[in-house]
Amino acid sequence: MSRSVVRFSIISSLFVGSCLSSASLAQEKPDIRHQIADAYGLTSWPQVEQIRYTFNFEAGPKKAARTWTWDTKADKVTYEGPDSAGKPTKVSYSRASMPPDVVKDVDPNFINDQYWTVFPFHLVWDKDVTVEDKGMAVDPTGKTKGKVRKVVVTYPKTGGGYTPGDMYDLFVGADNRVVAWNFHRGGVEKPTLTATWADYKMAGPILVYTDHRGTYTGNPIHIFLTDVAVKLVGASDFVPAK
Repeated sequence: MSRSVVRFSIISSLFVGSCLSSASLAQEKPDIRHQIADAYGLTSWPQVEQIRYTFNFEAGPKKAARTWTWDTKADKVTYEGPDSAGKPTKVSYSRASMPPDVVKDVDPNFINDQYWTVFPFHLVWDKDVTVEDKGMAVDPTGKTKGKVRKVVVTYPKTGGGYTPGDMYDLFVGADNRVVAWNFHRGGVEKPTLTATWADYKMAGPILVYTDHRGTYTGNPIHIFLTDVAVKLVGASDFVPAK
């Protein structure tokens, strides 16, 4: 799936259990992709028919709010927020057949905001991504006693996507939740963005992280989700995150 992290124009470790006796069987531990994704409820994702949220960012004088409703089964999207000229608009479209103006002005923002909302699931969904467990590292937030695990996620430089070659450093706690990340646009050495992951909430059966504070190209940034809710398969109403 195409991706981007911030647009202001708006391998795996495998453990095989040791044989304790001739009758015992080797057991496999899920690789790091699944360890992280499962911590956020990946196995329950099929229960989610729709997810709704507002993506907000504040960077100095620049502020924006974009509201999305994503039908996960039909891959249809409804967007409410400013258009490219800053005027309020509402657009609904199917990602299987997008008109040129949506491809240019709307869908890149949808992918960006959706990645901020369910990024851990993309570790499993995105088959072209490389995920490497780099061992233990210091928690960049300074809030974790001891060290956290550093996991590097790299997208290919070719093969599609709005921003090919992007790389992420995930800092993962003992509970397999991300505490912070660095984003390297196009795989550059110096992080383009650094941000915390905080204010966790349950949206139905999935875990969402709704607050990020850090820097983008050296300047303070605040990215946060509001009005997160899911509609489960067979349900008539949305369930708000709490």
